[in-house]
Amino acid sequence: MNTAQLKTFCTQVRRDIIELTAASGSGHPGGSLSAVELMSAIFCTQMRIDPKNPKDPDRDRFVLSKGHAAPCYYGVLAELGFFDKAEFAHFRQLHGMLQGHPDMKKIPGVDASTGSLGQGVSIAAGMALGAKHQKKDTKVYAILGDGECQEGMVWEAFMAASHYKLDNLTVVIDNNGLQIDGKNDDVMSLGDLAAKLRAFGFDLIELADGNDLDQVLAALNTPAVPGKPRAILAHTVKGKGVSFMENQAGWHGKAPSAQEREQALKELEG
Repeated sequence: MNTAQLKTFCTQVRRDIIELTAASGSGHPGGSLSAVELMSAIFCTQMRIDPKNPKDPDRDRFVLSKGHAAPCYYGVLAELGFFDKAEFAHFRQLHGMLQGHPDMKKIPGVDASTGSLGQGVSIAAGMALGAKHQKKDTKVYAILGDGECQEGMVWEAFMAASHYKLDNLTVVIDNNGLQIDGKNDDVMSLGDLAAKLRAFGFDLIELADGNDLDQVLAALNTPAVPGKPRAILAHTVKGKGVSFMENQAGWHGKAPSAQEREQALKELEG
């Protein structure tokens, strides 16, 4: 998939996010929209996966540690053909496959059930370590939220990733600056996050614009440093692509109304 095709793919995933959350009347559009380029680029250009064989033991792995960004995840998986988009109609519905947070037991293409913040990166580190022990060339990717990095166990996982030299692990931080209660710096400042990641032994790549595909692709295509896990600190915009949602903490966990859905989709017509 070339960059132009990937941009089109990202626009469609954004439309999926709006459709999913509007139809169900609930969900997390803000942090889903900020992660679109990051997740789409990982799945479409980096991972060894097969929608027709989602449990292939030799596949690469992905963990959405910020599990509330499930609408983005579901959009990416559906666009790649892991399941039919007819499932969107049952998003967050009783007995539906697509719940508010991803369920690996129900959804093709989901490698880890997540939702409780901070746990996903530990799962990803375990996957990477397991692949090392099995002498497999499996690559593992995890997307975290910046607010999630306030969780202590995130840093335990980072310490372990460095200690075990997990150069098959890429951690991507969706650094949109906002969380459910407002600005990260007001709730619990992370300080110099880049310096912290370097101090924990990561090969760090910092992106000025994590919603710019050229920057994202350049980072993902940079060869791994032997013996070091990689962290991509991507500065993004919460609600990216929908003008009235951008940089608004209130859209963390609020679904658009019918009128807002119509406006958002019009803006995303390309």
